[in-house]
Amino acid sequence: MKQTKKCVIVLSGGADSSTVAYWAKNQGYDVYAISFNYGQIANKETKSAQKIAQKLAIPIKVVDVSPLKEVFGEVTSLCNADIPMTSSFSDPIIVPFRNAIFLSIAVSYAVSVGADKIFYGAHGSDEPFYPDCRREFYKAFEKAACLGTDKEITIEAPFSGKPKSEGIKLGAELGVPFELTWSCYSDGAKHCGKCESCVNRKKAFREAGVRDPTEYNE
Repeated sequence: MKQTKKCVIVLSGGADSSTVAYWAKNQGYDVYAISFNYGQIANKETKSAQKIAQKLAIPIKVVDVSPLKEVFGEVTSLCNADIPMTSSFSDPIIVPFRNAIFLSIAVSYAVSVGADKIFYGAHGSDEPFYPDCRREFYKAFEKAACLGTDKEITIEAPFSGKPKSEGIKLGAELGVPFELTWSCYSDGAKHCGKCESCVNRKKAFREAGVRDPTEYNE
């Protein structure tokens, strides 16, 4: 009897992680999604993650780690509205060690459901700016996860080293409902269109040659 291969997806609700979830399902994985409320202003992220999970008919855990806002809310504009939001990369849009926090919890979830693979949406366009999106980081973290659980756990970012636009292209091929995803750092009725994340989203769709179904304020 063939054993089902299981994986955990860190599903933020954005275009990148949603594409990873569709990719994993297409690869034949039994997918378990996990999303996080970390005190972010854009609480639509977890709602979008739930919509994507529903479309894929996969289970999702939304974990409340919002008290962490008290830990890093003084330095990041993603959690603190008093810190200006920028249209290009700047230190205040970094949430310190966020992926490590998420991956730690994802490791626990993977062990609990018997999964030996964890995937997240880091990609090459983020690697120059975000240390916890780099292969060197997640492979070191993978080693720590194995040592800390006595399990063979693999952590991968399928789009590592590739531009964001390549993920958009693949997502379009896989039928990702991009209109349900949320990338904006704000929490309006529409994407703001001017924060760093919105700017990158627009650019990726344009470079991919894929129609952007997103509604932007500007």
